Amino acid sequence: MDSNSLIFLVAMCLLACCTIMLLVWLWATKIKNAGVVDIFWSYNFPVIAVILYLLADGFEPRKLLICGMVFLSGLRLGTYLMIRIVSHIGEEEGRYQQLRKEWEPHPDKKFFGFFQAQAVSNVLLAVPFFIICINTTPGLSVFEYAGAGLWLVAFLGESIADQQLKAFKKDPANKGKVCDKGLWNYSRHPNYFFEWLIWVSYLIFALASPYGYLAVISPAIILYLLLKVTGIPATEEQSIRSKGDLYRAYQKTTSVFVPWFKKPTNSPS
Repeated sequence: MDSNSLIFLVAMCLLACCTIMLLVWLWATKIKNAGVVDIFWSYNFPVIAVILYLLADGFEPRKLLICGMVFLSGLRLGTYLMIRIVSHIGEEEGRYQQLRKEWEPHPDKKFFGFFQAQAVSNVLLAVPFFIICINTTPGLSVFEYAGAGLWLVAFLGESIADQQLKAFKKDPANKGKVCDKGLWNYSRHPNYFFEWLIWVSYLIFALASPYGYLAVISPAIILYLLLKVTGIPATEEQSIRSKGDLYRAYQKTTSVFVPWFKKPTNSPS
């Protein structure tokens, strides 16, 4: 595939994602709930996967495998978020309420830029998929099998973590408590950890293709966002606001990201 064809693929994906986020922003403005952006950030990856599968000219089984992985992962996460967010559609998530306050007096204008930035991030993070889907080399390598294997482990891990949290919140007896059951006993954010591992699996898969090492940008960005920006910091700030000392005690004993054994309660923070 020549550079013009690659530019065409990127442009098509960017146009699709930006259009979707424009429509989502209009909806979010109407219902005053910016949290719906998370749903469609996840759904944009299946959209990219479909575009690449249909338009890229790479080796068909390779395209089918990677696009299937991306499609299933984005569809699962987006649907999980949709069920969670839509069930409380009149109640905007705390971190978006905070942004709305910080962006007064014109938060909707700021959210427009924020939503479009999410669309751009979708395409930037899709670098591994572009690299993989334009690879015309026949046959699959050990890197691709290893990447698919790690993806399966991570996909199941994130699914289990999300379901454990959902079940915990569903029980009225747990209202106001901190979820420390199952995987949440070993990590304060096991869902984030396995989400990052999914992106690592895409990197490993891409190493079989020319310039595959460039795919490192995706797990690197995801890790930075989770650890420093919109992931763990925002989530923990909201947890402290809503649960106070209960969550502070949980922080002292439980690994922040990588699942690990509990620290003694008298261990320093």
